[in-house]
Amino acid sequence: MTGQRRVLVSRGVRPIGRYQHSYRWLWPWGCLSPITGDGLYWETPLVSNAIFEGFLADLGAQSPRELKVVILDNAGFHACQNISVPKNIGPVRIPPYTPELNPAGKVWQWMKGRVAMKLFRDVEALQDRITQMVHQLDPERIRSITGYEFYTKTLFEYF
Repeated sequence: MTGQRRVLVSRGVRPIGRYQHSYRWLWPWGCLSPITGDGLYWETPLVSNAIFEGFLADLGAQSPRELKVVILDNAGFHACQNISVPKNIGPVRIPPYTPELNPAGKVWQWMKGRVAMKLFRDVEALQDRITQMVHQLDPERIRSITGYEFYTKTLFEYF
């Protein structure tokens, strides 16, 4: 479903904006480093504990000697209790209603801003557009979008 955004019009003129309303799900999964700009991205048609566990295993296998801090918001599948988390991943849960603390949330907003008020002929066309945006996420762009000062400053001082 593409999102609606504000449209500027003159007073008394009814705003008209392009909007597509249909439901088919595509779930983006991402871990993005505000320090190095490295990232891992997956797309799945659904979410589950098994998929989450597989994503963490894949993330842990990338640079296995590196400690990875993964910010978890309050998505239902983030709250699962009995999953295997690789030893080089340290999950950190953020408080409810604090999306500004999740670096990946900024990337999702960047992506949403580029598909809002656009029409796509089908879900595959939308998925192609998302894939193009993912390929634009080079390390420099990831750092510029996710590089919250309180993360970068804290991590540089700690390590």
